[in-house]
Amino acid sequence: MLSEQSTPVIRATLPVVGSALGDISERFYVGMFDDHPELLRDLFNRGNQANGEQRQALAGSIAAFATMLVERPDVRPDAMLARIANKHAALGITSGQYKIVHHHLFAAIVDVLGSTVTPDVAAAWDEVYWLMANALIAAEERLYQEHRLAEGQVWRPMEITGRREETPDAVSFMLQPANGDSAGSFRPGQYVSVQVELPDGARQIRQYSLSAAPGTAHWRITVKRVHGGASPDGEVSSWLHRNAGVGDVLAVSAPFGDLVLPDGDSPLLLASAGIGATPMLAMLDHLAATGATRPVVVVHADRSPADHAHRDEQRRLVQALPHAGLHLWYEEPGDEEASVGQADVGALELPSGLTAFLCGPLPFMRTVRGDLLRRGVPAEAIHYEVFGPDLWLGQD
Repeated sequence: MLSEQSTPVIRATLPVVGSALGDISERFYVGMFDDHPELLRDLFNRGNQANGEQRQALAGSIAAFATMLVERPDVRPDAMLARIANKHAALGITSGQYKIVHHHLFAAIVDVLGSTVTPDVAAAWDEVYWLMANALIAAEERLYQEHRLAEGQVWRPMEITGRREETPDAVSFMLQPANGDSAGSFRPGQYVSVQVELPDGARQIRQYSLSAAPGTAHWRITVKRVHGGASPDGEVSSWLHRNAGVGDVLAVSAPFGDLVLPDGDSPLLLASAGIGATPMLAMLDHLAATGATRPVVVVHADRSPADHAHRDEQRRLVQALPHAGLHLWYEEPGDEEASVGQADVGALELPSGLTAFLCGPLPFMRTVRGDLLRRGVPAEAIHYEVFGPDLWLGQD
């Protein structure tokens, strides 16, 4: 909770600071990477830096957290912090790195806002930063402890034991620890980070959902090749598509992520678009493997049947569940059992008391969430996963 002396200062300066957060975050990253080029080379996603999405996500998360502190002081932003903490843990972020961020962030604030940053203003925003940072540090420490890992020590070598082309732009890799041990368990819906060394020596990291159920000796990830044009977007996915094969060893993190299948027998909605189907596949696979009888509504949208990764597998898993239904939409025709156009969850018959899970491009998730809210589904029952920086924060 924000202190009594800082609350009015944050409330008064939030419009000014909020409107400048885009410039502040840009200056912040420039300054930090000038002093610590290894962070851009080996930790931060260079594609998201090039297209500006990481700057937008940082600004959105700070604005959302500060706004909640002054407008809803009795509400803990657990969902937002949990999502960020899981992303950080999957990257091996350490508590000491928050001091680096603090130094460069406040230098950027002073640089952009100048004399507006009085000692009282600086102290109040310093309090906001450390409230958020310490909450994340504590959450990340709990995540490391759950995996019995030292802080930041999330990596282990995993061998590719299988490779399968799913579509022209999606390939699956089977992974097993290089020492021959079992891959270990995870919660359906979680993801891992994969670190690869690129030709320029950078060790770039990307997250990929585990796309099959836990319980086997290996894990499976499905990587969609991202066509990034002039920006470095897609440099890791493209490298994996071109170079990674059976017998190769990758650095892979422990599993993280808060979009996970809940226990019980309450109804579920699993709505995905494009490669967003991957966490839903792990959930469906787990439900089928455990003989679940709960009602499950599965929605998937894609460009065409040929672009739909794991299409036959998804259909087979839905058919294996006694109370599940599959609803498909493709932008291009080609499947007699699918509708043509954009997904329309608002037209479906949905069971009461459902929990919804969404994964896919942000416009798709916004549309589905809006349809569900209009149908009376409570906001707290709608969960989502974003591949990349969470641009939803501070905008919803």
